[in-house]
Amino acid sequence: MTQQRYYATGKRKSAIARVYMKAGSGNIVVNKRNYDEYFDRPSLKMIIKQPFEITGKKDQFDLYINVNGGGVAGQAGAVKHGISKALLEYDAELRGILKKAGFLTRDARIKERKKYGQPGARKRFQFSKR
Repeated sequence: MTQQRYYATGKRKSAIARVYMKAGSGNIVVNKRNYDEYFDRPSLKMIIKQPFEITGKKDQFDLYINVNGGGVAGQAGAVKHGISKALLEYDAELRGILKKAGFLTRDARIKERKKYGQPGARKRFQFSKR
């Protein structure tokens, strides 16, 4: 008997997380390291655990996650998004709970590009009449 695996891609800002989920004991591996080691701030660990806590599926799945791009906070958000989508693949009836909590919405606020002839994305050079 082969064990069922669930896959989802989560994104936030410029971070992308590939989440592989299977039934297990709650073990989370991020970029071949334990998630406690990878995300050292308690707030980031809390963000990652949110989809499991809200659906009542805590410590029921093992996760293998590849995440790259962005900073650690953006990566944590991408992982949360990926876990939420993987849970949806596992059980479609969780959609209402996850949707209401806003975990299925991709946070697309990325850095705006710098425009030519300007010092930044929005900033202009100081105007001088002479």
